[in-house]
Amino acid sequence: MEKDKGITQYDCSRGCDVERTPHGALNIKYNPGCCKLHDFNWMEGISQERYKDLYEVRFKNTRKVVFQNTSGQLIKLGDIVVVEAPNGHDVGIVTLEGPIVIRQLARHKIDPATYEFRKIYRKAKILDIERWQEAIAREHKTMIRSRRIAAGLGLNMKIGDVEFQGDGTKAIFYYIADERVDFRQLIKDFAEEFHIRIEMKQIGARQEAGLIGGIGVCGMSLCCSKFMADFQSITTQAARCQDLSLNPQKLAGQCSKLKCCINYEASLYIDAQKQFPDLRGPLEFQDGPAFLIKTDILKGIMYFSYEPNSMANLYPLPAAKVRDIIAMNRKGVKPESLQSKEPATKQNEFVGAIGDDSISRFDDNTRRPQQKKRKNFKPRNGYRK
Repeated sequence: MEKDKGITQYDCSRGCDVERTPHGALNIKYNPGCCKLHDFNWMEGISQERYKDLYEVRFKNTRKVVFQNTSGQLIKLGDIVVVEAPNGHDVGIVTLEGPIVIRQLARHKIDPATYEFRKIYRKAKILDIERWQEAIAREHKTMIRSRRIAAGLGLNMKIGDVEFQGDGTKAIFYYIADERVDFRQLIKDFAEEFHIRIEMKQIGARQEAGLIGGIGVCGMSLCCSKFMADFQSITTQAARCQDLSLNPQKLAGQCSKLKCCINYEASLYIDAQKQFPDLRGPLEFQDGPAFLIKTDILKGIMYFSYEPNSMANLYPLPAAKVRDIIAMNRKGVKPESLQSKEPATKQNEFVGAIGDDSISRFDDNTRRPQQKKRKNFKPRNGYRK
């Protein structure tokens, strides 16, 4: 049995392990370790008779569609199935089954009672899998050649990915364009070059990053590739409310757009800012005005200084105390000086590994006690140093 095993290759775009044995047999197994729109079935083991024939089938990268099993065959998670397509048939892998599929439909605002689901024909046979793998092998060369054809026609577009249908008779070309593109001559050239049916599908920069995948600055997989299916608009106002530095290099993701994670905590900061008073000028004290320098939104503390635009000698005040001082200033009352309080000292609340790269960090600085030499010591051989 060990001699029959061949080289196993992991196909992250489809989430499966492809193995070709020395005898020519093709073995494909579903690998749930792929991070692209991976689903966790937290309703596993729960049965539901009404929609028990609905299955989520994954194709290349982040394209997933729900199909209905009308074949009568027993289909389970990880099976390779042949499904209905607008023209011909397609091949995919079952990634979800059971009541969790209804949750996914509700997420995409699809009513299963009125939606017309495409059908699952059968489990894929050996001939179907072989033709499927032959079509997959053509994708990269087709993408490179299609980019050259589009550049030769002078079209202002970028072809980011190519996905072949399971039967090899059709291909989807995913492209990005800032303006409208005339595809009449391009489709003719593609049809003559590749001898297949052509479908052009426009995507955005965030969708392209989800298709390709990658690792973000946080060290995790990209959100657009891991779990995000709907993309919301992101503005710099979400960064301003969190007091983030408006540095384009830090705020932009791998898609050259604003990072999606900027919106995650924006609502929390907006609610926290409602607790702060509306300060339109300096606070008046008996020894002079105090200017607002910075604000700790989550802690509810405002830092003031007697020198404008100076980070030295900052005095912290709670937001409720600042509100009381503003009310006193409106009545013409000036409270005592802030200098009676100790200025805020900078404390490192977060300890990182930046200082751990010192060359001498492994040196032993402790001095070992030296052994005292005994006088009149004579070795057995009679030799004395």
